[in-house]
Amino acid sequence: MKETKEIRRSTTDPECGFMSRENKQEMFCYLDHRTTDMKFNIITDAFFTPGNVHDSVSYLSRLDRQVERFGFDVEAVALDSGYLTAPICKGLDNRNIFGVISHRRYQPTKGLFPKWKFKYDKERNLYICPNGQELLYSTRTREGYREYKSDPKKCSTCPLLKNKQKVITRHVWEESKEKVWQNRLSKSGKMLYKFRKEKVERSFADSKELHGLRYCRLRGLKNASEQVLLTAACQKKYKKDCNTPSKIRKSLLQYFRLIFIPVDWSGGHSTHFHSLLKSIL
Repeated sequence: MKETKEIRRSTTDPECGFMSRENKQEMFCYLDHRTTDMKFNIITDAFFTPGNVHDSVSYLSRLDRQVERFGFDVEAVALDSGYLTAPICKGLDNRNIFGVISHRRYQPTKGLFPKWKFKYDKERNLYICPNGQELLYSTRTREGYREYKSDPKKCSTCPLLKNKQKVITRHVWEESKEKVWQNRLSKSGKMLYKFRKEKVERSFADSKELHGLRYCRLRGLKNASEQVLLTAACQKKYKKDCNTPSKIRKSLLQYFRLIFIPVDWSGGHSTHFHSLLKSIL
């Protein structure tokens, strides 16, 4: 019998998703996945998903889209801890991109040793526990994780272990993940990640505080996506034309003219208008 999973669904907007993350407010929402360049902080991509879609799901496909569409030669990327997954680290490694991803701090279970206290021996393909015992390779799961298990006979007399056996998992692409960790600790990685709060986080802050993107004005994924694309287009246009003081007045007029594009909202959003917004980015 196939197990069923309960999913929270909004009666106001069924297309949105319920976001439940640590240290964040639980709510029905949409997520704006944004990419900016390092030099001028220009928005190069804006992708909209329901709130229950993880950040890492669409990242590599959106990265490839930007490279293909704009011909970017991407040398390095700086991401937050939500993107620290083995598939993304492997994808960046295959594309020869210097990836810097923030470290995710886990709260270890009380009374148990965290994984980082177990040393991995690459040559013998095994783990060594804090008490000096070996955890040998056992099997590989369908999700791509190798399982390393200790000897129950030796663990039965261990003063550091309550259970009879210890199991450690390691992803098949764990080496790519460790490479990203080393990038974060390097001099270039620290310098690169320092700019993240000044670039993409600043871009999100401006969108919310100055361009009204803190709340969705319309219901539905497509309709809310149009708001994100239009906001990004206005923000990018305003930033481009305000590089010199002499262009500030002209850019303000163009900015408000772009905001108040005459559109017949009563008849729904036309496919042409949605395509127009996508072509701007």
